[in-house]
Amino acid sequence: MSTSASDGTAARPAPTRAPGELLDVRTIYAEPAALALDRGRQVVERWPRAEVVEVPSAQRVQGLHDDAASVDRWVRVKTEVLALGVRKTLTARRNERSANWIAPSTANGCAMACAYCYVPRHKGYANPITVYANIDQVVGYLQRHVARQGPKPGPDQCDPHAWVYDIGENSDASVDAVVSDNVRDLVTAFRDLPTAKASFATKQVNRDLLDYDPQGRTRVRFSVMPHRMARLLDVRTTPVAQRVAAVDDFVAAGYEVHLNLSPVVVHEGWLEEWAELLDELDDVLSPAAKAQAAAEVILLTHNAGLHEVNLGWHPKGEEAIWRPDIQETKRSQNGMENVRYRARWKKVWLQRLLDLMAERTPWLTVRYAF
Repeated sequence: MSTSASDGTAARPAPTRAPGELLDVRTIYAEPAALALDRGRQVVERWPRAEVVEVPSAQRVQGLHDDAASVDRWVRVKTEVLALGVRKTLTARRNERSANWIAPSTANGCAMACAYCYVPRHKGYANPITVYANIDQVVGYLQRHVARQGPKPGPDQCDPHAWVYDIGENSDASVDAVVSDNVRDLVTAFRDLPTAKASFATKQVNRDLLDYDPQGRTRVRFSVMPHRMARLLDVRTTPVAQRVAAVDDFVAAGYEVHLNLSPVVVHEGWLEEWAELLDELDDVLSPAAKAQAAAEVILLTHNAGLHEVNLGWHPKGEEAIWRPDIQETKRSQNGMENVRYRARWKKVWLQRLLDLMAERTPWLTVRYAF
């Protein structure tokens, strides 16, 4: 595996951070209703020196999310600030791509800072973790929702047997597990739901999750991309090599482990870099990991509003992902107007990567690609 940048110079290794090292919480913006719940008190007790500021809404904190000056402190806010609220709407949303259903979020935002993340597109000038304290209500809702579905009538691209519920659409569950026990509670709940399984994508290796005993009812999707691009765009995440190396441990601990080849960023030499990463996957993963593996392949989607925010804290990353010469505007499934690679070229580039996967990692089934 090459460790050189495209200009021939040695690539600088990304710093390794344990999940807990991402947070040094100084301020917790909390809804009073959340502070009254056991889970809310648990969050506050984990950072006893943090100032607790009561707010009417944890999702839109005045002076934080609406303050353009927050961009200058983008990463510091992620490190030093938490928001604590109560999930108001309990609804499972149909997806049928990565999962059959998107579960009600138990967190929103992230301590990591991936330049292409879609969550900040909804949140203004700051994107710290917001954790929801009414976990018992969320778990109860999901148990009832799963029961209403009954057995899955047949296989689909999400899973051949189980209804799949994404429990981390708006956050990274591996980091959320540092903030509270919400993720542990969800993994525990799905362990007792034989017709369903939980699923979440992650760019962080949190080895505390190895003790959760999922018994095959939770799918972890490790997101991977070529090392050089990950060092530029996957800010504050676990290095890709360590994500790959963790797959076998999570399989042994009872998780189903898939891979997200995401996002695929097109640039000069991009396909050669993916070939190196696919070879690494083939070399590192055990036969047991390969036998249960599957992949999602997702080409980059960006957004004009996020582009403007990113220019305030990570302009170098924008040079790679904001490419008007090869991108076009398209309305996404969620109704947002985003920027994607031009359709006629995207189709060709996607097929080239799929052909490369068939050659280098024939054991890696592609569940869906777009």
